[in-house]
Amino acid sequence: MIRAGAALGVLMAATPLAALELSLPAPALLLAERNTDLDRYAAPVSPFAEGAVETLSVEGAVRRAAWRLDAPGQTPLQVLAPLREQLQAAGFEVLLDCTADACGGFDFRFATEVLPAPNMYVNIRAYHVITARQGVGDVVSIIASTSAGVAYVQIIHAGADGNGAATTVTASPTTPSGAPLSSGNLGQTLLARGHVVLEALDFETGAAALGQGPFETLDRLSDFLKSRPDLTVALVGHTDSVGSLEGNISLSRRRAQAVRQHLIEVYGVPPAQMEAEGMGYLAPLASNLDAAGRDANRRVEVVILRTTE
Repeated sequence: MIRAGAALGVLMAATPLAALELSLPAPALLLAERNTDLDRYAAPVSPFAEGAVETLSVEGAVRRAAWRLDAPGQTPLQVLAPLREQLQAAGFEVLLDCTADACGGFDFRFATEVLPAPNMYVNIRAYHVITARQGVGDVVSIIASTSAGVAYVQIIHAGADGNGAATTVTASPTTPSGAPLSSGNLGQTLLARGHVVLEALDFETGAAALGQGPFETLDRLSDFLKSRPDLTVALVGHTDSVGSLEGNISLSRRRAQAVRQHLIEVYGVPPAQMEAEGMGYLAPLASNLDAAGRDANRRVEVVILRTTE
């Protein structure tokens, strides 16, 4: 049994709380939301130490939600900082502010409440956490984590009573990452979005091999990369949900590596210009409950990481 932490006491909201409005720093997709009108939340207020995370126990309504953001090249702090500023501007006092290593890495992550995958993914090596409080019994905890150009953000707001206002989070409209490319230039689309799905790279369930082609999307990608030697990109593999998470992450990485190797051997793209990563089934484009959705989820995306300029 994991010890969730040493509670500092129970705070209860005496009156309905004002609405909390937060704006995410980038286009975002709401992945999960769970609201309870009477619940108890153990908000982390210290790093993991001596076998536990010190917590502040809050009773009242608890609003939990997770978002996926496109965040190529961003750190967890870059994703979280605007939200922290908004909380402080709303009168919240920050009680905890730490990065993965300082928080306690694996131990902290599994001693605190996190919505289950695939709706919330925490990269043990790259996350940032804050907990903030306003007055008595109004507490917000935020976790931001990044991996391969994607960010996940979880926000838990606790303390409002059943008649109080919930947390409102807004985000700019976004085009789904799996939307077909326009007839325009792939490079222009990649620069505008920061990532695109490489179409027509067919992977059967459990298979990592890439056929001989030709692949029009790789033709266009190779031309773009050769024209922009200053750019470094990540090829990121994704799978459907058949099988274990560990197995799917390995499979998705091998798919990305197969595409990278094809670009090197067939098109002559410099190896140093491309990385290969795998997300497994943690970032689906569609439901895995039907064959069409699973087929859409088996894909490789290209993500801009950085430029040398």
